[in-house]
Amino acid sequence: MRTFFKKYISALFITQRLYAAIICCVALFVIRFFFTWLGDIPFLAVLILFIVVVYDYMLLFYKSKGIFAARNMAERLSNGDENEIRIDVENFYNYAVHLEIIDEVPHQFQKRDVLFKLNMGAGHKKVLRYKLRPVKRGSYEFGVINIYAKTVYGLFSRRYIVGAPAEVPVYPSYLQLRKYQLMAMSNRLSEVGVKKVRRIGQSMEFEQIKEYVAGDDYRTVNWKATARKSSLMVNNYTDEKSQQLYCVIDKSRVMKMPFEGLSLLDYAINTSLVLSNVALTKMDKAGLLTFSENIGSFLPADKKALQMQSILETLYNQKTRYLESDYERLYIFIRRRITQRSLILLFTNFESLTGMRRQLPYLKKIAENHLLIAVFFENTELAKFISKPSENLEEVYSKTVAENFAFEKRQIVKELNQSGILTILTAPQNLTVNALNKYLEIKARGML
Repeated sequence: MRTFFKKYISALFITQRLYAAIICCVALFVIRFFFTWLGDIPFLAVLILFIVVVYDYMLLFYKSKGIFAARNMAERLSNGDENEIRIDVENFYNYAVHLEIIDEVPHQFQKRDVLFKLNMGAGHKKVLRYKLRPVKRGSYEFGVINIYAKTVYGLFSRRYIVGAPAEVPVYPSYLQLRKYQLMAMSNRLSEVGVKKVRRIGQSMEFEQIKEYVAGDDYRTVNWKATARKSSLMVNNYTDEKSQQLYCVIDKSRVMKMPFEGLSLLDYAINTSLVLSNVALTKMDKAGLLTFSENIGSFLPADKKALQMQSILETLYNQKTRYLESDYERLYIFIRRRITQRSLILLFTNFESLTGMRRQLPYLKKIAENHLLIAVFFENTELAKFISKPSENLEEVYSKTVAENFAFEKRQIVKELNQSGILTILTAPQNLTVNALNKYLEIKARGML
């Protein structure tokens, strides 16, 4: 009995069209009370409505599974990117139906409008697509797919509940990683703002001696080998390899600030993923270090085959801490564990000159043994406010305060550079391109 009720009754919904038809029948009976010449017309209308109701119900329920649907998506979603979700729908009825399809997306998106309305012919298939942009890493749970089917009469709607709840992890932006990787392989990085930097000096390792061919740099001629071989020989060089790159990520409260829905920590994580992949592509070693009031995760620099997967899994589990970062502890850890001179990109956020000066002694100590780049962020909302014309005296005062904050950021850059620390001051959305440009510039100039 319970199965019968669940299958044939609980899945049935009355539509507005049936309510309208019932109201019309009632109206006919009311009118007949004043106009007796209507005779049996109201009774005939009720009979016709009853027959159509029974027929419409039979059309919807004569098949146990009239509609099929399945959700298809990647095994994991990419944080901060538009991820495509696909729903495959098929009509098993022998006639056309009108469908309303509602997909239950994870609550983190706060979306209640993933609704599709469509007409499907007998035996037809359709593919529905929509996109979701997560802004937090973690586990997301999709619900079921609810489908409401109606015939051409539209008196009833039958609900199909298809699919099963699915839990999908949201990882750091691996879609961005693939985009930069493909562009690097096809020499199209300039399309996203990555600049070509002229190579200066000999930041190359000797590879072999070979015979001169047209186009070789005459400055690389090896005169001793030329004398022995009685033919022009040149030295062949290759880019320096096995240099170490560490992405050091501050997880304290200063990295919690959101821009376009994504926290500064997630911007740093996504950029670290791209930089690590580019470094490994160039045969350098990539490592990772996170810290706040304590040292978090540490992944020694390496270029083994599984290093990229280890970096991805480590970044996936990072969460913002709400205490102030301990730079003294960071310096001691780097001094003990990172013994080879390395390129260190420190992702943090200095909001005031005073805050930076408190940490400057430890940054100087780190820069004595490594090439340190301090990466911090412009407040894009502040920049928009400064660019707007003032309309009253209060806005003039507010803009003066905002310009003072912006000036302090520039002062921070100046003082860090004077202390021998390279800097990147960037808008969050431009972080990846600017960090990648700086890394390639350092490689080209042989600064490490």
